[in-house]
Amino acid sequence: MGHREDLLEGAKRCLLEKGFVRTTARDIVKESGTNLASIGYHYGSKDALLAQAYVALAEGASDDWSAVGELPGAPGSLERFRAVMAGITDSLGKPGSIWHLSIELVTMGDKMPVVREQLAQAQHEAGRGFIGMVMGEEPPVDDPSVHTLGKLFSVLVLGLVAQHTFDADYSPSADELTEGLRLLLDAMRASQT
Repeated sequence: MGHREDLLEGAKRCLLEKGFVRTTARDIVKESGTNLASIGYHYGSKDALLAQAYVALAEGASDDWSAVGELPGAPGSLERFRAVMAGITDSLGKPGSIWHLSIELVTMGDKMPVVREQLAQAQHEAGRGFIGMVMGEEPPVDDPSVHTLGKLFSVLVLGLVAQHTFDADYSPSADELTEGLRLLLDAMRASQT
């Protein structure tokens, strides 16, 4: 591996151990075996490196529980929705979970503008990814569903993470979320007749 990759791997380990705010450039250098100048050369700033590391962690975490070929149920089904939500809810309390970093970003984002800007762009991709997992196919970047369904999934997941962070005992299970969605859909169908 070169310095760029070493820095990214070191930053990922630092994020999981210390979070965004407490990770220093020196921590990353120590963890990666590189030097301070490498951060600026390869990433521009510590914050830009941390944003890239977070995106890489999020992509890796979703790969662990969301391989579309392995998800049960037909695309767009409640069974598929439940499987995706189960992947998320099951990962919330695991050691090394990246979800607590999401909450740190929400609460500290205004103090880390470079990170916030980069992750705002990555959020669009996350919405597309959720659509792909639940609906079976990821839409093109310019598809209108990215701005509707993708945002709905993103809000649902962030709310789930916030609820778990605030009160893990009250945080809903995948079954509860799916049943809630089913009840809502039933009520909507009934109101149309």
